[in-house]
Parts: sequence; structure tokens; C-alpha cells
Amino acid sequence: MFTIKKAVPTLAAAALLSAGSLSPAVAQDQPGEGKTVQMARATWDTGWFHAEIYKQLLEELGYTVEGPTTLDNPPFYQAVSQGDVDLWVNGWFPLHNTYRSTFESGAEIVGAVARGGALEGYLVDKASVEEFDIKTLDDFKRDEVKEAFDRNGDGKADLVACPPGWGCEVNIEHHLDAYDLRDHVNAIKAGYSASMADAVAAYENGESIFFYTWTPNWTVNEVVPGEDVMWIEVPEVNLPEDMADLEDAATLEGVEGCVADPCTLGFPANDIVPVVNSEFLQENPAVGALLETVSIPLPAIFAQNAAMNAGDDDIEGQASTWIEENRDQVDNWLEEARAAAE
Repeated sequence: MFTIKKAVPTLAAAALLSAGSLSPAVAQDQPGEGKTVQMARATWDTGWFHAEIYKQLLEELGYTVEGPTTLDNPPFYQAVSQGDVDLWVNGWFPLHNTYRSTFESGAEIVGAVARGGALEGYLVDKASVEEFDIKTLDDFKRDEVKEAFDRNGDGKADLVACPPGWGCEVNIEHHLDAYDLRDHVNAIKAGYSASMADAVAAYENGESIFFYTWTPNWTVNEVVPGEDVMWIEVPEVNLPEDMADLEDAATLEGVEGCVADPCTLGFPANDIVPVVNSEFLQENPAVGALLETVSIPLPAIFAQNAAMNAGDDDIEGQASTWIEENRDQVDNWLEEARAAAE
């Protein structure tokens, strides 16, 4: 505690007093000033929109954000545990539970982009569901069904699946064994967007299509469940060992466009979440507070994914527009983050 004398201060003293009175406010407004965030994003482009929103929010807090660098699941979870990257907002849990042993020694889940709204499962065009009375994956063991969905002439039904390294690839591979489908289903593991674009084009030409998807995703805007396609069920819930305790969450009520209600999708509903390096989190409480408070409505992600699929790839502009359209909410999130840094 000190007393300022009434004598007129020198210019240098006045400047020092002015800087001293302003710097706490500046620090509070820009807690990330002078700090860098190494950010990653997933290889699936349907997750890039919300990644860009978080990037821009971090920048509003004064952080310099490097990236985001696009990474597959295994290298990201390894890198975030070691501090080679600081975070991403593309975690899918429980789908990514298989990576917990990789990252939990040095990283953690904080907050959620969207809770419980991320569905996964298998879909078939509605016309084929009705023509062949398709209800579950077991129906793809029937010769007439395999023939209808065999686009490459190998005698198996073609399924648009997931590329290697994606969490969904692990589950689909598990299902092919669990339900004895290896001799009946050909899982296409090429680039997902290109494979799905090909499937949608085939559907528009009147062909039968069979594919895996998740929500939010542009696919369900192009071929709408209940109108163009139907979610089908698995014969029974059979999950990989590290997800076995989530059996009840793999059957959901009220799934629009499913062949049954409740619908045994065979995949637990997922939370989309940020995963952050723990040391970075301790050093940056404003980031932790931001991640705890931010959430992105699924309809906004659906809409952007559809626009992107239609050719609008200005993700930075789309994120900026969404932020400005939701400025009051965004400012509340930023204020909570700033308060945590005091």
C-alpha cells in the first residue's frame, strides 16, 4: 500500500502510473496475449466448422493459434498426451474410448461441443428396405439382397464404411466379425466423402445404397432418414471390449427414420468433446473455462456441412458469420473465460 503525493508527477512517472492502471484491464481482456495454442483438427471435414469457431474464440482472447493441423486419431491422441499439440475439439466419446490409454496420462476431456446428439449407424435406401424387407444387418446374408447392393461384382453387398484410423472403422470391423458378415459385405474404406458422394449419385440413378454415417454430417441432408433412406438395426448389440459397458446406450428411442422404435443402432450415442493437454490447461485457465462453457447447436453444424457439400468451402467465413450472429452468447462465453484468468 502506498500514497501518491500531491506534487505534480514527472512525465515518466505519469506514464508509469498510466501503464500500471491499464495493464490489469488489458490482461483481463486478453488473457492469451503473447501465448500460442497448437491446435489440431480431425481428418473428417464435418468437424472443421466447429474447430474453426473455437479457433476464432481463442483468438478473441488474445491467443495466437497455430493450425489447426489435420491429424488422424492415433497421432493426435499420442501428440496431445505428450504436449506436441495442445488440443482439438473433435473427440468422439465413447467411440474414441480405445484411445484413453494413449492420452489420459497427459491430457483430458474438457466440456462438450455437443452432448448425446452424435448418432452412428447403418442406413439403406428406403426403396430397398421396402422391396427386400430389410430390418437388420443379418438381411445382407440373403442372396437377393447381396446382389442388389453388389456394385463391383464380387458377390458381396458394398458398404460405404470408414477409412483406416477412424474410430468408426474399429467398430465396423468388429461388427463384420461379430455378425459373421465377412463373406457377405464388402466394406469400402476409401476416402469417406468421395465414397459417399458416389453412393448419393448412385441413389439418384435409382440404385440401392448401403452406408455407415454419423450425425452431424452432410449425408443426412443429401439423403434424409425417413424420406430417402432408413436407419437399420444390428441383430443384437455387440460392442468392442472397451465399450462393452455401454450396451444400453446403443439402443435409442425416437430415432427418426429408423425401421423400429426403439432403434438398436449398435453404436452408443456420442458426445463431441474437446481433448486438451493437461499441463497446457493448468497454465491457461481461460482456455479451460472457455471449453467448459461453449457448445455448438447441432442444427448449425448440419447447415454448415450441407453448405460445404454444396461447394461453399469458406469455413473461416462460415465460422465468423456464426459467431457474429450469436454475438451475445459468444460474449458471455468470453467473459467467463476472462474471469477465470483473473
